[in-house]
Amino acid sequence: MLQCIFLLSDSGEVMLEKQLTGHRVDRSICDWFWEQAISQGDSFKLQPVIASPTHYLFQVVREGITFLACTQVEMPPLMAIEFLCRVADVLSDYLGGLNEDVIKDNFVIVYELLDEMIDNGFPLTTEPNILREMIAQPNIVSKVLSVVTGNSSNVSETLPGATASCVPWRTSDPKYANNEVYVDLVEEMDATINRDGVLVKCEIYGEVQVNSHLSGLPDLTLSFANPSILDDVRFHPCVRFRPWESHQILSFVPPDGQFKLMSYRVKKLKSTPIYVKPQLTSDAGTCRVNVMVGIRNDPGKTIDSITIQFKLPPCILSADLTSNHGTVNILTNKTCSWSIGRIPKDKAPSMSGTFVLETGLERLHVFPTFQVSFRIMGVALSGLQIDKLDLKNLPNRPYKGFRALTRAGEFEVRS
Repeated sequence: MLQCIFLLSDSGEVMLEKQLTGHRVDRSICDWFWEQAISQGDSFKLQPVIASPTHYLFQVVREGITFLACTQVEMPPLMAIEFLCRVADVLSDYLGGLNEDVIKDNFVIVYELLDEMIDNGFPLTTEPNILREMIAQPNIVSKVLSVVTGNSSNVSETLPGATASCVPWRTSDPKYANNEVYVDLVEEMDATINRDGVLVKCEIYGEVQVNSHLSGLPDLTLSFANPSILDDVRFHPCVRFRPWESHQILSFVPPDGQFKLMSYRVKKLKSTPIYVKPQLTSDAGTCRVNVMVGIRNDPGKTIDSITIQFKLPPCILSADLTSNHGTVNILTNKTCSWSIGRIPKDKAPSMSGTFVLETGLERLHVFPTFQVSFRIMGVALSGLQIDKLDLKNLPNRPYKGFRALTRAGEFEVRS
């Protein structure tokens, strides 16, 4: 049972406090939390569960905002973490993004959403479709009316019909002239390549995202050609578990609109679509750098939005970098960004230049790590393939669409 939720900014300021039970949690717990975060650095922010002298704390960090939940009793930690993730997703959906200003400008709606999402410390209504029927999304008209009438509440006076339905994630009896459903495979490749060019880790985190505009109460089944490659699968509550357990088939009544049907991992991949080869040599107070980028395994689709970023070590006083393709920028926080875009067919992009080391330092002892980003439309690099999508209980034949997208996640090359 959660007792309190705090929303903290990057500076440690408490932007929002929501007490969930009769026993009040003092704000001093935020001071303790922030002192620990400052003293321990980034490693502390990676800890989802923290034991303080008086409370158990659960944290989720999104877009520089820390969602902090407190309890004095033992409880399943995954429930608290999953609830905080759902709160962050719902707020991002409602407010069109997450940042400090948006939270402060719409704190009334944030409080109203938390009132509906949790009851006396236990999760209650977390489905966005139901919440939209209960609480109006912010817009200019509603803000003007609240100023004119003095009524700042966005809560509907009628209870959504889906709350009494056996499928509470779906709005009651939607009707569409054109029935459509779109399925997207969205994958992120996480890879680590050591200084010898050896692929240490390579895996895919993927999501099956569905955008459904179907009338009535449709029943869908989605099957894959090669489901055996999937690990760590997680499902939306609409998915029936038995068909997946027995035949690896997704059987579900979809929510109305866009939602994440499932997530998965594909582990121990053997190669990456592009290579990044950095070379650094230093002597006499300078360091020469050369970075080459090229296609290692052609995925059959265009690789675009390629960007290489790295942080200059503190011992570097200045840097002079140029490239034969794309643009190189050195930002004020000593981050170098090389925007390549697409790799041309007639040459391999390369970046070269020199670093000037601080006085008294002959050689570079701290080497940068290169962060790689890219995007490939129309292909899922995990190899996952959708076999078929069947739809039942529909008055007419719907339109079905399928797409795939792969982008870089935590893709780093060490030098």
